[in-house]
Amino acid sequence: MGDEFRDFTLAAVQAAPVYLDRDASIEKACRLIDDAAARGSDLAVFGETWVSGYASFAAWPNHPAFGDLLRRFVLNGVEVPSPATDALCAAAKRAGTDVVIGVAERDSTTGGSIYCTLLFIGREGVLLGKHRKLKPTMYERTVWGEGDGSSLRLYDRPYGRLGGLNCWEHQMVLPGYSLISQGLQVHAGAWPGGTFTRQEVLSRAFAMQSAAYVVMTGGLLRMEDLPPDLRELALEIDGHSRNIILPCDGCSGIIGPNGDYLAGPVLNEEVILTATANLGTVMFQKMIADHAGHYTRPDVFDFRVNARPKEVASFEGRDDPAVVRAHELLRQGLADGAIRDEHSLRGAFADPTAGLPPVAR
Repeated sequence: MGDEFRDFTLAAVQAAPVYLDRDASIEKACRLIDDAAARGSDLAVFGETWVSGYASFAAWPNHPAFGDLLRRFVLNGVEVPSPATDALCAAAKRAGTDVVIGVAERDSTTGGSIYCTLLFIGREGVLLGKHRKLKPTMYERTVWGEGDGSSLRLYDRPYGRLGGLNCWEHQMVLPGYSLISQGLQVHAGAWPGGTFTRQEVLSRAFAMQSAAYVVMTGGLLRMEDLPPDLRELALEIDGHSRNIILPCDGCSGIIGPNGDYLAGPVLNEEVILTATANLGTVMFQKMIADHAGHYTRPDVFDFRVNARPKEVASFEGRDDPAVVRAHELLRQGLADGAIRDEHSLRGAFADPTAGLPPVAR
């Protein structure tokens, strides 16, 4: 008979956030996590910076409203950890499903930097880790900082090895290959939402290159989804009036390891797409072209990733904060039951700083 693998269910959650309102967006996300779980999902994926919306207004820094929008954007940023991430973890645990969700992450040390971040949350109710987008594109550089190679990792989940990237990290090629080289099987592809991002062609190509399932989830933002005070922020371009906040039509779908759609794509409506997946299919497609195995040439190409976290300063004579926080996490997790099996223990070692407050000095 050979090995047999159980089916599992993937979900792409296409819905509008409560734009520039972190707390209301978190509440809505928790309801949507419940809805995805009710459809049998083992993994629910949201779009890029879903909390609390994609900052397309950054393309127009000379507009009179730019300063106010930027202020609202940073004041609604998500610190990690925080009550916002605690609520998402509690929702994932209650629903019994893994969650990958994009947030505008605010630097918890300075409070003045925002990162385009994917949060990986386990059904155990723990933050498995986070990934900051490595290189913001075009006007995104106005509002987002850069991530580092420490978060280019996979998470061992009951259904397979999970990874994820934001938007044009799929265009960059090498971030995707860093995940492929680790044996990626299930991929969360988070996008602002829409064909203008090239998300369809890049997601389908990545599914074929990685021989992995890709949950391509785009953001949704229609005029009716904007707060009333933002609906009239117009400008004139070539005789046409348009809002400085770009509409996003979603275009979400779930793609098989051969590049074919299993669900979607769907435009301009709130929907939770689901599809059945199986690791046997992943293995079959990797047998055809395994880009971390027989379909590579390590004798010709030398691929190295700097996986050290980026540090802006070092202080000699102090205990390493990361080590101190890692010890705290292990003690805390063992005490409160958050670490109680192999998966949660692996998550703790994969990202020892996740889920802990800053160390007091």
